[in-house]
Amino acid sequence: MAKQDIVVIGGSAGSGPVLKQILGSLPKDIPATFFVATHVPATSDYLAGALSRVSAVPVEAATDGQPVEQGRVYVAVPDHHLLVVDGTLRLGEGPRENMSRPAIDPLFRSAALSYGPRAVGVILSGMLNDGASGLWAIKACGGTAIVQHPLDAASDQMPLAALEAVDADEVASADDLARVLAEVVGRDAGALVDCPDSLALEVGIAAGARLGAETLREFADPSPLSCPECHGVLSEVRGQRPLRYRCQIGHAHTAEVIEAGCVEIDNALSIALRMVEERVTLVTRMAQDARDTGRSAVAELYESRAAEFRRHALVLREAAVNALRSSSRSPPAEH
Repeated sequence: MAKQDIVVIGGSAGSGPVLKQILGSLPKDIPATFFVATHVPATSDYLAGALSRVSAVPVEAATDGQPVEQGRVYVAVPDHHLLVVDGTLRLGEGPRENMSRPAIDPLFRSAALSYGPRAVGVILSGMLNDGASGLWAIKACGGTAIVQHPLDAASDQMPLAALEAVDADEVASADDLARVLAEVVGRDAGALVDCPDSLALEVGIAAGARLGAETLREFADPSPLSCPECHGVLSEVRGQRPLRYRCQIGHAHTAEVIEAGCVEIDNALSIALRMVEERVTLVTRMAQDARDTGRSAVAELYESRAAEFRRHALVLREAAVNALRSSSRSPPAEH
């Protein structure tokens, strides 16, 4: 019988020390292959080197087309999705997911699709909820879900989102995760199950395959929302958790990520409105001072500028009100 021997690990803010702790505690001869995806900047490639210094299991940056070998750790490289497809590493150039590339969800989906019940997904500390959808896919294909305890995480949002999306098989602190993995790895994998039809399509998108409206309609329904990256129409992915969306370009966002972006826009609008209104107050006072000192031409110039700033403030105020109304009409982020 096949064993649980494919371990995919995802994390973001606060996950670095936990990754070092896990890999530093695993035995060199552990019968599994590990894949790591974190939200690394496009210009940074230090993670593989940092992990290799503490790990008894060999660590290397992933290379496209590389065959998967047991007893190794493969780390996602900047600006590419890490995918594992039928025993081969693929570096996908598909659109960003949850504003990130590499993202955690594509790696987890690819492991679920290729290895089914052999796959073990691990979610560590991080912000927002990248990884929750991928962990759902692993469970849907018969795999195992492990989550760092939210109270133990430097940033608890990813672990909490993962626990909301799936019934985790194990929830453990950073101190216990290596032990839990050592116990899980090598167990008999469960029976093969049918994976959701959309997984192959989404793995293909992450690899760089063209999406388009026809393909998108196979697993998602058009929504009134627009993509925060390309401003195209978003479609709501059917039958999966957490609630998430894709556009025709292929950008993927969970509802939580979209909402977080809306909050940032609202804050930016508020700051811009305050600054413009302060300019109105200042320039109006300068116009009054010019009138009082007999400089009529200068006063008219300042008054004209104040009127222009008032028009700008009106536009910003209307935009802020519309954003607030849109937010109040939006569906809840969780179903």
